[in-house]
Amino acid sequence: MAGLALFSLVAIASPAAPVFSKDVAPILFNHCVECHRAGEVAPMPLTNYKEVRPWAKAIRDRVVARTMPVWLADPHYGSFRNDPRLSQAEIDTIANWVASGAPEDDAPEGDAPKGEAKDTPALPKFEQGWRLGKPDMIIDMGTDFEVPAEGVVPYKNFIVPTGFGEDKWISAAEVRPGNRAVVHHVMIYVREPVKSAGTDDFDDLLTAYTPGEPPMSFEPGTAVLVKAGSSFRFQVHYTPDGMGSKDRSYIGVYFAREPVKYSAFTGNATTAFFRIPPGDPNYEVKSSWTASENVQLTGLMPHMHFRGKNFRYTITYPDGRQEVLLYVPKYDFNWQLQYDFKDYIKVPRGSRIDCVAHFDNSVNNPANPDPAEEVRWGEQTWDEMMIGWIIYVVPVKVEVPRTVE
Repeated sequence: MAGLALFSLVAIASPAAPVFSKDVAPILFNHCVECHRAGEVAPMPLTNYKEVRPWAKAIRDRVVARTMPVWLADPHYGSFRNDPRLSQAEIDTIANWVASGAPEDDAPEGDAPKGEAKDTPALPKFEQGWRLGKPDMIIDMGTDFEVPAEGVVPYKNFIVPTGFGEDKWISAAEVRPGNRAVVHHVMIYVREPVKSAGTDDFDDLLTAYTPGEPPMSFEPGTAVLVKAGSSFRFQVHYTPDGMGSKDRSYIGVYFAREPVKYSAFTGNATTAFFRIPPGDPNYEVKSSWTASENVQLTGLMPHMHFRGKNFRYTITYPDGRQEVLLYVPKYDFNWQLQYDFKDYIKVPRGSRIDCVAHFDNSVNNPANPDPAEEVRWGEQTWDEMMIGWIIYVVPVKVEVPRTVE
């Protein structure tokens, strides 16, 4: 009987409450501190208990609501390697930790000085100022641009020679704004030497800095070819902050360290021919892109402005089969994410990708600059855009040696 009583007590005993050091810190270090650390885009650092504790309830609320980490794709479509969402077990751990008073560790009071709990894992190592580590080469936009205190600044373009004396394969790139307070986004285009006297329309997109977008990084063996003598075109969108300041944005590039088997490209399904009526809560715009050769999709990135509501990519294969590749049911201009597939998707020549987007130009859209206006295509955020970026690769005909030793 005594043994049975002991068994009963063990069976009904409550599990130990989660603590920061052993349970919560690993979750935050794996999912959050890439952005939530000094010098990065997030508003506060979360790299230790002292920093995290004042935000415990707010963190719980955001993860329980699944609004952090940010991920806008409908989970019913596609499988993506950069999906940062927490598992239900991780969400429950944070919620239970807060419910138990958000303790640092389970040591008796006074055994471990606050902030020095023995079970807290080491913080991931980061290169100061970079999310991908120290780049192989840094190129800035070539000049300090004076941003006015007020007014509308048209998109600015800065043409900067790469200095590449030979063809280079770029496997990753990270764009950094020189002054986050006034830089809304930066697009980096490649202008080949033969196009140096041409127009911007023929430049190839390499990568970008936009709100919420992580740096460009391909799987090993995949890279973008930048030919010797090419230039980078920095297209920068400035938003004056009432103070007046300078900016000198820059890009860090990482050269391929493995033989390159796939050459990466960026296409798009775009239309500029739309007029969104005043007050329309669900205006539809369509665009499409057709594969001119056999390719493999690696990622997708929808782009709209403040009136963007939702965005869907659907592929139709040559045999008539259709598949939804990505659906973003609640587009958020503040978080323009790229969605990278876990496995490359084979797309035969002649396949068509159709994009369907809806815009909310009504008073019910809190981000709407002016529901009384008819809205057309334009560069400024109070205008609109409809772009379905498509990142794809094609095999190189001969395996290309790595760029750097």
